[in-house]
Amino acid sequence: MMMFKLSIPMRFTRNALTKFMFAIQAFLFNDQVFANNTIHTDISTQKVKGSLVIIGGALRADNAVVWETIVKQAGGKGSRIAIIPAASGNPQRAAEFAESVLNAHGANSFIVPLSARYAETDPNKTTEQIQKNPYWIAQIEQAQAVYFSGGDQSKITRALLDQHGHASLMLKAIWSIYRQGGVVAGTSAGAAIMSTTMFNNAKSVLTTLKQGVTEGDEITDGLGFIGEQVFIDQHLIIRGRFARMLPAMLKKSYLLGMGIDENTALLVKQQNEVEIIGYKGAILLDLSSAKTDSSNTEFNLQNAQISYLSHGDQFNIATKKISPASDKQLITTPQSEDTDQAPNFQPNILANTVIVESMSQLMESKQSHAKGLAFGDPLDAKGQLGFEFVLRKKTDSRAYFSSNSGAEAFTLINLDLEIQPVQMATPLYHRLDSQKKMLNADKN
Repeated sequence: MMMFKLSIPMRFTRNALTKFMFAIQAFLFNDQVFANNTIHTDISTQKVKGSLVIIGGALRADNAVVWETIVKQAGGKGSRIAIIPAASGNPQRAAEFAESVLNAHGANSFIVPLSARYAETDPNKTTEQIQKNPYWIAQIEQAQAVYFSGGDQSKITRALLDQHGHASLMLKAIWSIYRQGGVVAGTSAGAAIMSTTMFNNAKSVLTTLKQGVTEGDEITDGLGFIGEQVFIDQHLIIRGRFARMLPAMLKKSYLLGMGIDENTALLVKQQNEVEIIGYKGAILLDLSSAKTDSSNTEFNLQNAQISYLSHGDQFNIATKKISPASDKQLITTPQSEDTDQAPNFQPNILANTVIVESMSQLMESKQSHAKGLAFGDPLDAKGQLGFEFVLRKKTDSRAYFSSNSGAEAFTLINLDLEIQPVQMATPLYHRLDSQKKMLNADKN
């Protein structure tokens, strides 16, 4: 390590000297952090003033509230927004789409040609060249926001590392914008990078429950913009991905996880205040009191807490307080005679939107709990292994509802979630004899 001597002018006051020494320490500490950690930056000792707009994917051009939020948080009309399409298989098309929509909402956005695909047609545009190019660094430094397109999140992290695997000058510039009050936004893959850990070579949800996750394979380092406390996942409700978050969270000791649905976003201010905006909602998982049975070799979980938040709802990461949108009313009595009479059972809890439907039906009924199953092809590996999901009301469970937007909007707070491995029957089903006879008659 290089040694040097500081010459401090005598006119420095004690207060000025203290500030000066702290500045030197911060500079050296940041250098050390970037040198010793391939991706993560110092997110614990320096206060973040900026905001995040984390989008669950499939963001439509007509979802004005999300696009307007990005521009507003960046400073409003004329704000400079750098678009980085590194994740996309067709980066120019993805970038031009984002540029067009952002500019239509008042931004002055521009495309940073950071993608391995650009080098295929222009050898002067390798990611190594772009990430340290003084022109592009200066352009980002002068921007108020950075927007990451969707695609493959590992392409983003690779594009923002230098040749030694350390944070590049461009990544440092992005972090500088964020710390000073700017915006980092991203959709799909651009959302996955927001936590310190992200899915990488992810398997199906059921396979993830059966086989778990491995560091460096199914999960790897993200960029950590939201801080160390929260795990982020995307395309969540429409693809039934809420369950795959759990093995990753347990593996990396996360207590909080937020999974965002498509065409929906989280606005996160200063790594603490969260607001849900957009079309659908987000699943909040709290594992603070969760337990597992170590004597059971298959995935299992007890005492997890699950909530569903939709447009206008707010969540405080530090206090864990959920504040429903002002237009939502508390549900105090059962709302449906049908759900009052019939126990809630879902044969495929991992199907499109089923987890939210099961939660809302339970909270609208007199039932105390709801059950669901997750299982696959009995001929696959561990084919007889399935999982039983049980949702239970607790004394502090609450449900809120609004139809002011013309569609049903729920807020579902603090349901207990239990997951237990079960053995499925083999064969899982068989045709009735009458059906067999009809089939044989048809053949004859």
